[in-house]
Amino acid sequence: VCSSDLGFVLALGLAPFSYKVEHHLETAVHIEGGEAEAVENELAERFQSPYAHRLVVVIQGLPDADPASSAEVLTSLTDTMRSVPGVSDAISSLDWPDPLFTGENGGALVIVGLGAQGQDLEALIPQLRARAERMVSQLRPKYPEIKLQITGETPLNFDFRKVSAEDVDHAEVRVLPVTLILLLVAFGSLVAAMLPLGVGVLSITMTMGAAALLARYLHLSILVQNVATMVGLGLGIDYALLMVNRFREALAEGNSPGRAADIAAGQAGRTLVISAATVAIGFSALLTVPISELRSIGVAGLLVTAMSVMLCTLILPWVLGHLGHRINAGGVRLPARWLNRADKINARSGELWRWWGNIVTGRPWAALLIAGIPLLILSLQARRIVIGLPADDWLPAQMESVQALNSLRDMGRTGIVESLRVVLELPANSPPLSQKGWVAVTRMTLHLQRDARADEVISLPSLSGMAERPGMAADMPDATRKSFLRSDGLATLIEVLPVSAISQTGQIAWVRELRACDVAAITGVPGAVLRVGGIPGLNADYDSLVKERLSKVIGGVVIGGFLALLIGLRSLFAAVKAVLLNLLSVGASFGALVLVFQEGHGSSLFGVGPLGAVFPIVPILSFAIVFGLSMDYEVFLVARVLEERRRGLAERTAVVEGLASTGRLITSAAAIMIAVFAAFTMGSFLVVKMLGFTLAVAVLIDATAVRMVVGPALLQLAGDWNWWPFGLDGATPGAGTDG
Repeated sequence: VCSSDLGFVLALGLAPFSYKVEHHLETAVHIEGGEAEAVENELAERFQSPYAHRLVVVIQGLPDADPASSAEVLTSLTDTMRSVPGVSDAISSLDWPDPLFTGENGGALVIVGLGAQGQDLEALIPQLRARAERMVSQLRPKYPEIKLQITGETPLNFDFRKVSAEDVDHAEVRVLPVTLILLLVAFGSLVAAMLPLGVGVLSITMTMGAAALLARYLHLSILVQNVATMVGLGLGIDYALLMVNRFREALAEGNSPGRAADIAAGQAGRTLVISAATVAIGFSALLTVPISELRSIGVAGLLVTAMSVMLCTLILPWVLGHLGHRINAGGVRLPARWLNRADKINARSGELWRWWGNIVTGRPWAALLIAGIPLLILSLQARRIVIGLPADDWLPAQMESVQALNSLRDMGRTGIVESLRVVLELPANSPPLSQKGWVAVTRMTLHLQRDARADEVISLPSLSGMAERPGMAADMPDATRKSFLRSDGLATLIEVLPVSAISQTGQIAWVRELRACDVAAITGVPGAVLRVGGIPGLNADYDSLVKERLSKVIGGVVIGGFLALLIGLRSLFAAVKAVLLNLLSVGASFGALVLVFQEGHGSSLFGVGPLGAVFPIVPILSFAIVFGLSMDYEVFLVARVLEERRRGLAERTAVVEGLASTGRLITSAAAIMIAVFAAFTMGSFLVVKMLGFTLAVAVLIDATAVRMVVGPALLQLAGDWNWWPFGLDGATPGAGTDG
């Protein structure tokens, strides 16, 4: 009673904080020790640049491609932007006559600096958009085709937050009715069906509430919403399904409601704790990667796993004990077409799974080859995975900031958003405004200008017309000096705008080249140091770190999962077999990811074409999640077979009975989890589409070919070795293996 009270108090305490949780989560990526983030902080704090954070207002529909002919509009727009509290400055071609501010095919742009001290920069976006819309309304009578759009890193992040929340809402709307129908098919009772659904929804709500509280102290990514909802629904419903199923079995055996609840809590509870431990290990491994997105998902995964286990072990048994035989109330008679023949047989006696178990255990080698060879072939496709950013445009098209970015692309000016922000730091005896330092900065500027990938290079020398001496820099406006010269006078910013044709992968390669270049040789100043930031720098940091840590995460998850199973099942073979089968499931799902998203076979079903690469976050995140989730069904099956062995059954009979007892449960649980993950493939985020697809395929493969064919066949072939050394402690004497 005390434990159930604690569970209720925790649930009631956390739920209110889940309201509008997206406002507490971050869209920006933080990389601990990342060079790009260090550059960003340096520009904001040590340069005190009014354009350390900025956005771009794209203007279309003016009568002339030259913004100077529409000086009144530009003046009004820049004045309007500057009047918004938190905006540090705004600049157009009137302030700086540079081709940067005009598009190749018409149009113009205004750069707006964001310098809100202690203010959330994203909070400025609705205000700036409202001002822009007001201006459009005022100008449209004179300029009917005028359009103002806002883009840049901060607007993109703001729109990501909005689209992420909408995707989660839409996925829940799609998946909850389907889940309820599947639960009704599984249980044939409305009361029994509502319990797992309630646990899944409540585990998500509690996780969101806890995340909102933790976000005050930690950088938690907006992806927490998507992943917590996916995993929370799948895991919470899975665990509750196991508990409710075991309770109903105990009732059917003639136990009292209280005794049946105790049996369910003892037997099913132990199984789900072992399963949850393997899931938790996968998410814990993500905490070792110093990227805020992955650590956030690790935190969210641990939270949702803990909440699901707590609800199923503390609250659900108490609810089941009080419900008793009313668990079967609300019987539902479903149309016959909704139930295939196997479901009908399962609902009556489970004879279908006994029949299937006898086939698999009767010809284990044949079963192993028939199911195993196709999975191995599919797994081999994973070797061709290309980890990187897709070549095609993958941003959600409905986002206003993406539409503005596409307008910039048509103008040939995306470089202003995707610029490389290069900080050149010189020794104290050669500061940038000394003659020697000025020559060094000029040489670096010329080096970058000669690169065909550079559309424009902006530096103190370029702003002075490539003057031979630094004297002209003294006449520059104060805002310009702050933007390009650090407050201590020892470092300068060189802004490199890439040509629009260069892909993000090409930008990453360029960043790596610059970071590896011989700065002293280029500048002629020993001790000169170069740091590269901007969006390309951040992407390069992210890509490098994920590739570096992927093998470590895989190793940690595999070893941790093996130890958890070894402790839980007390069997070396069972633990090794489970790990190998999990690797097979993960490999096959990665192979499917390569075939569909990377190479485009069937990718049109998901609204994309062949992408040529897989986001760096997807393999590391998928492995951590899939390895734990796919362990669920292994634990469900093996724990039940072990239970039958300890009751005195021989190996083949125990495997058959284990399949008969868990086959319908695993099928129902897998169908629900597949429905949950598939719902997220219909959203707008390509990363989430890839993740949902990989998880859905992994669960499908794991619950069918792996757990229903390969796993039982291996159990039969291994015999008593399945439970060596301590798995059968406490078994009834005389138990053995039949042939």
